[in-house]
Amino acid sequence: MNGNVTALSGYLDLFWQFSWPQWIAFSLISNVFLYLFSIGLYLFIDKTCRKSPLQEKDHPVSATDLSLSLFTVVCNSLVMLIGAFLWKSGWIELGNTRSAVRISLEIAALLILMDLFMYFFHYAAHLPFVYKLIHRKHHEHVSTNYLSLFVLHPFETIGFGLMMLTLLLCYDFSAISISIYLFINLVWGTIGHLNREFFPASFDRFLVGTTRFHNQHHLDETKNFGFYTSIWDRLFGTYK
Repeated sequence: MNGNVTALSGYLDLFWQFSWPQWIAFSLISNVFLYLFSIGLYLFIDKTCRKSPLQEKDHPVSATDLSLSLFTVVCNSLVMLIGAFLWKSGWIELGNTRSAVRISLEIAALLILMDLFMYFFHYAAHLPFVYKLIHRKHHEHVSTNYLSLFVLHPFETIGFGLMMLTLLLCYDFSAISISIYLFINLVWGTIGHLNREFFPASFDRFLVGTTRFHNQHHLDETKNFGFYTSIWDRLFGTYK
């Protein structure tokens, strides 16, 4: 355990010593890697999953979508840089827990709270005047493709990031919890935009935000605003 603590502290010390040019390079490289990982995961599941497509065919990939998805990578990098600035300025502090139970609870808290925040943020994005300005482009993907997760207005991308940073300002989550949560977030977003149901049908009963759950939102924009779970949609009457 002490060895793990020392190793983690060493990594954090390394990041602490980064110059801002190094932070910029690191944020861009890491977010490009995650972008490519998401695309690869989507294509792998799409090729290996034997379930029938949820919709007849995937949304065609366009040059505009590619450009917008790459700009989303830049926006995600900007959010990371803001987080690094807040950390180095002392506004964000990282907890040092190594307890598996504590880490699990922190991850669960991040998932539930971010799901709640994203529900309201997503609902607000569907208000008519907001929708026309920032969210309509994403919903051109009535069916989805491997870029759909990243076809977002910059305000949406930065808004999601600022919600996350707000939670980090309010509580000292551990670096491990944050890292695991962010990985889950990427995988969940990728799975949520598949054109095949990834989860067993029974998962709907367990309040999981399945692929079908989010696909229904793309078909009916008045329903299913949650991301990880269907809890808030069921609670607020927007579940389908």
